[in-house]
Amino acid sequence: MTTTSDSYSEELDAVFPAGAGFPAGTMEPEYILNESLDPDPASVFRDVSREDRAYWDRARTFVQDEVLPVIAGYWERAEYPLHLVKRLGELDLLRDGINIDGFPAMSKTAAGLVMMELSRGDGSIGTVVAVQGGLALRSVAECGSAEQQAHWLPALARAEEYGAFALTEPAHGSDSVGLETTATAVEGGYVLNGEKKWIGNGSIGGLTVVWARGDHGQVHGYLVPQDSPGYTATTIEGKLSLRAIWQAHIRLENVFVPAENVLPGARSFKDTARVLLATRLGVAWSAVGHATACYETAVQYAAQRRQFGRPLAASQIVQERLARMHSELATMQLMVMQMTKLDEEGVLAPAQAALAKFTCTRTARGIASNARDLLGGNGILLANRVARHFADIEGIHTYEGTETVQALIIGRSITGISAFA
Repeated sequence: MTTTSDSYSEELDAVFPAGAGFPAGTMEPEYILNESLDPDPASVFRDVSREDRAYWDRARTFVQDEVLPVIAGYWERAEYPLHLVKRLGELDLLRDGINIDGFPAMSKTAAGLVMMELSRGDGSIGTVVAVQGGLALRSVAECGSAEQQAHWLPALARAEEYGAFALTEPAHGSDSVGLETTATAVEGGYVLNGEKKWIGNGSIGGLTVVWARGDHGQVHGYLVPQDSPGYTATTIEGKLSLRAIWQAHIRLENVFVPAENVLPGARSFKDTARVLLATRLGVAWSAVGHATACYETAVQYAAQRRQFGRPLAASQIVQERLARMHSELATMQLMVMQMTKLDEEGVLAPAQAALAKFTCTRTARGIASNARDLLGGNGILLANRVARHFADIEGIHTYEGTETVQALIIGRSITGISAFA
């Protein structure tokens, strides 16, 4: 499939054909900026196991062969490449470290490496895994009944069904614990009323895990097929970030949910927070992927772009900027690997997950800004990769808890005093 950016390059070739009498110095070369350089400044990934590396390599091949050739066009048109979601399921890259009967083991390290690699390709593709695997599938795996798990987990993992996680509301983002969607007990089940916003996969058909407040005030999870009467989802338009995945504004008007669709292990907001804890670390891994893409692009552009009679890479200031990105990337890699090790051991604390997300998304913003500037005017072109990541980092910097919320979680662990209202 031809992307918008590819079409533009072809048009330029037609208007300005090579060898048409133009001085060679006026012709700009075609930059090759998508090669994988495997930056690992501190040898953090040297000891990755063979099993984990197999997942990583599969994600790398998918990104290089199937994502990068087409994603700029989908991003520019704000279209959702559902065929790539299907491929994620076929390649067993959707599970986010959740082990399911009948599937090979997938460690949390493998899940992090996959998230990093997919986000290196595109933030929307990484977000697909965060939504379908990290949130929807994990909710069923951790809070669902045996019957619910047997029915939904394999289908979600293979992308035979799509999954959404509906927690955020129009008036409750950072204070999601204050959600106001209600679940009223009726004969045979519950009736849901309320609204949700920024719900990835919420408008494409499939299953939505809706979090709502029951008659006694506690928060519970409900499995709601998107074709349920009273479930209305509108795809949010006008986004300047994560444009190749659709998020929805959902209205629930007297949506009946049978009793067998209630998640028995979701008894309070603490269970919701347990799901979010795991995905927070996944966002940190995603930030590493975005930063890696920006760093790789900057290195390759500096080698290929000539100014003042020499490559940019020959300039001292450019080498200093690349060294700075190199250092910052190493910091991020070290942090996610250490926090994932703690997660594998079952001792990762909420403040540590918050620290990883807080540090990595803000550091990725800095690397993206540096790389964007290093490319000059070419840095805003979709064909040159950085601008897309520059925009998408803004999305991941906000979701799963804003920087301010993460700072308050960290601050509470430092001082022992909660600054939350």
